[in-house]
Amino acid sequence: MTEKVALKPGAMLNPVPVVMASCGSMEEPNIITIAWTGTVCSDPPMTYISVRPERHSYEIIRQTGEFTINLVNRDLVFAADWCGVRSGRDYDKFSEQHLTAVPGQTVNCPSIAEAPVNIECRVTEIRKLGSHHMFLAEITGVFVDPSLMDDSGALRLDRAGLVSYNHGHYYPLQRQELGRFGYSIMKPRTRKRYEKEKRARYRGATRRAGKK
Repeated sequence: MTEKVALKPGAMLNPVPVVMASCGSMEEPNIITIAWTGTVCSDPPMTYISVRPERHSYEIIRQTGEFTINLVNRDLVFAADWCGVRSGRDYDKFSEQHLTAVPGQTVNCPSIAEAPVNIECRVTEIRKLGSHHMFLAEITGVFVDPSLMDDSGALRLDRAGLVSYNHGHYYPLQRQELGRFGYSIMKPRTRKRYEKEKRARYRGATRRAGKK
């Protein structure tokens, strides 16, 4: 076995989600692009974003105690990158990137209408960790584009064209399913049915992609 190369400790958990967190008010909306985010609890549903204190959005979120996580797809990658390297102190990011601010339904901060999924959040705790402070938050509402719901009413995030952030670069998520939770211990009959369904889903996704 080849000996691995030792690197200094660092943020090497990759890939990670890339999201646009909207905050502020409808009168003064702002966006901050975040890669340090994730799920911390399922019941109650909770998430977090980690923000450097010197960022313009930090004080906005600290004062209002609210933000919305907007998932990023291929169409939003340019805007997400731009919003990550420009400050809301100097630019109206919604206007500059031709994005639409819409009122939150469970929070007072806006959401991004063009995002396929909006996750509204209310801060429960701020943890000062070092370079970044973590905003722990309860998820108060989730709103998705109708095109992501299939005929049975199930959410199909594979249709969203989401992207990930991998060591400084943006990559599309693979649409072909590799497996689902628990598939490694399925009974033979269940596995056979599952594999058949998986192939059908992949063919359907391929056809839809070809029509775009």
